[in-house]
Amino acid sequence: MQGLMARYHAQEGQADLVERTLRRMAEAVRADEPACLVYRAARSTEDPDVFVLYEEYTDEQALLAHRETPHFRALIEGVIVPALRSREREILVPLLDRPEDPRSTS
Repeated sequence: MQGLMARYHAQEGQADLVERTLRRMAEAVRADEPACLVYRAARSTEDPDVFVLYEEYTDEQALLAHRETPHFRALIEGVIVPALRSREREILVPLLDRPEDPRSTS
């Protein structure tokens, strides 16, 4: 499994655009990337211009493929990156299995 954590710092006045676009991105990932196991985005309550993303993929190839999708190029590279002051990314190897969904039934 391969993970990714990213922190986005939106330019002043661009945070709502970043949020809307991240929501669109999540929909596209769910619809088109079965090898993406987790795609989560959160907005800071302390600084509304800051976003944190956490993603997990079945393997490194799936993460690399994610970056080549039309929706990544259009939404992340085309809309979000130009609206950011900065971004940091870190590749991770998850240590724990995903917790089971407590809503699921046996």
